[in-house]
Amino acid sequence: MRIRSLAPRLAISLLAVGVLLSGCSNTEEEAPQGAAAELGTSSDINPHDVSDLRDGGNLRLALSALPQNWNTLHTDADGEAGGLARPMMPRAFTTDSAGNLTVNPDYFTSVELTKADPQQVTYTINPKAVWSDGSPITWEDIRSQAQAMSGADEAYLIKMTFGFDRVATVERGVDDRQAVITFKEHYADWKGQFAGEASLYPKSVTGTAEAFNKSLVDEIKLTAGPFTLKSVDRAQNRVVLGRNPLWWGATPKLDTITFSVLDSAALIPALQNNEIDAVGIGSRDDMKTARGTAGIAIRRAAGSSWTHVTFNGAPGSILADPGLRVALSQAIDRQGIATAIQNGLVENPKPLNNHVFVAGQTGYRDNSLAFDPAAAAAALDRLGWKLNGDTREKDGRKLVIRDVMYNDDTWIQIAQIIQQNFAAVGVKLDIVTKPGKGYFTDVIKPGDFDIAHWAWSSDVFVLKNLPQVYRLDGGSIEGNYGRIGSPEINDLIDQALSELDPAKAIELANRIDRKVFELGHSLPLTQSAGNVAVRANLANYGAPGLASYDYTKIGFLK
Repeated sequence: MRIRSLAPRLAISLLAVGVLLSGCSNTEEEAPQGAAAELGTSSDINPHDVSDLRDGGNLRLALSALPQNWNTLHTDADGEAGGLARPMMPRAFTTDSAGNLTVNPDYFTSVELTKADPQQVTYTINPKAVWSDGSPITWEDIRSQAQAMSGADEAYLIKMTFGFDRVATVERGVDDRQAVITFKEHYADWKGQFAGEASLYPKSVTGTAEAFNKSLVDEIKLTAGPFTLKSVDRAQNRVVLGRNPLWWGATPKLDTITFSVLDSAALIPALQNNEIDAVGIGSRDDMKTARGTAGIAIRRAAGSSWTHVTFNGAPGSILADPGLRVALSQAIDRQGIATAIQNGLVENPKPLNNHVFVAGQTGYRDNSLAFDPAAAAAALDRLGWKLNGDTREKDGRKLVIRDVMYNDDTWIQIAQIIQQNFAAVGVKLDIVTKPGKGYFTDVIKPGDFDIAHWAWSSDVFVLKNLPQVYRLDGGSIEGNYGRIGSPEINDLIDQALSELDPAKAIELANRIDRKVFELGHSLPLTQSAGNVAVRANLANYGAPGLASYDYTKIGFLK
């Protein structure tokens, strides 16, 4: 969402490592204490002062696959790339559990809105900040990234613009360590241009489309965080980050962070066998196993990622008709899905009812269409899809829908529920599973689906994702993989992004959300429960909620 605000990065990794489904029951006795906590109220990371931590150690985490592109700004980047980049790349703001922002002093001494009309933001860079080759971080890195992300040159395969399409100029300030950004249009989420999902990259990456698209395909090169890339072992499917010897901030407590590619079924056994140190929990069976594992603690803060169904409305597709998409939306029992997936993991499972905000965020409200199979069936009749045996037909074509998903038990279980829902109104659903590798590049982006599933992962900058996911401008889809949109939604998105009054921006965002439901664009399912099984002696890591990690403070207790 994005949203992410979806901050949308594509978060297949969250599902691969954290949302597994096995046996479900109708009791909630194993829902963890505090499982009704809302996003923005907690951050469960076992907080400790660094004096309580031992020096050194290796934090072992899991990936579902190696990144297809280490450039997190690129359209091919997924959640794997984002998770790997966070300990290594600069961000302008840090976030607490309530979503409050603080300028990150390791990289910037100040980031200020210095003028309102025209909007102008001044970034003053920490004079100690350098890239991992020793070269200084300067205003030219900021200017280069602004130009790359503006969308002016379509050769740059950007994930989203992050508002740089609204930037007029980026100029040198008082010296090379200051950049002054002047906007040609107001941009509400200006604090998220180099924060949240957006890292600052060196001009060597963003200076040309060739470098932007291809220079980080195999590995990341220049970094500027407390950790840097130490090794990529493709034979072992393993990535190791080590301390950055040129890091100017607080010395990290950990020596290394190791990411190993593991199949989803291997995650809990790896935790039990002391091969990894943390894993998301998505089933009651996994919760029981993790609780019964010596040295493991369950931590929870409601997550900002969410699962959904995307419809393919491209011209010529079976779901090109918005009326048909809306009818199918009304046939899907989202409460039934929430109960099946999250029973025993949260105290009162509920579906997510908003495409922009997650429950617990300021601005969240229910704009959804009600589950109504009778209305869905009547709409299908009106549209000319008449029952012929068990399956509806129109003009000799059967109403058969291909549901495409990552090959994981949770997604399959969700699809099976939808399959039953559709059968009740005379629609046949074929379940098609795909491996994690190439899922977005080879399947989702080309539109090789009728409906599909993945998770959007959000940050606090929710408005920036609106054009990525819900705008449709000619042949440009960015993250709108269902190719569904309208001029009215485009206009509302422009208004929301230009609105510097937060209350008015929230109202516009909710109007957009309702229009997205009414167009049959996609259907939110569930918000992440946020349960994480973690080594009990691991501090300052676990379930952060909206908060960002300080990677210098993560470590093991003495």
